[in-house]
Amino acid sequence: MAEKKEASSTKMPSEMLTAHLLALLKNWSGYGYELAKKLEDAGYGGYNSGTLYRTLRQMEKTGLISSLWDTSTDGPARRIYSVTKTGSLFLTNWFTLLDMHKAALNSFMKMAENVTEPGDKSSNGKEKNVES
Repeated sequence: MAEKKEASSTKMPSEMLTAHLLALLKNWSGYGYELAKKLEDAGYGGYNSGTLYRTLRQMEKTGLISSLWDTSTDGPARRIYSVTKTGSLFLTNWFTLLDMHKAALNSFMKMAENVTEPGDKSSNGKEKNVES
């Protein structure tokens, strides 16, 4: 039986990739290569470029971004991506959701810091009763 591979800590979940791309495109339009470079600079380089372009196509299909072919340079035409109003709304909602999760995670982390193993003594010397 094959062993399970551990998930890479630098691999970004697709929802995070979508949100990050929208955040990058919020104030400017960009090409796929530029977006890949900015993601890598931000520490999200642990995926293949096919994932980026599939995500961009899916985002365009769902109306989060739009694209145009840029033929203004001498080289090959390049697709330039921009955020739509729907994409801006998605990003606003995403930030609201992240704030809610952040508060819940902070609460969990504070609680987890105070949890001790069964048999550990509390500050008053009595054994703590940890039940599930």
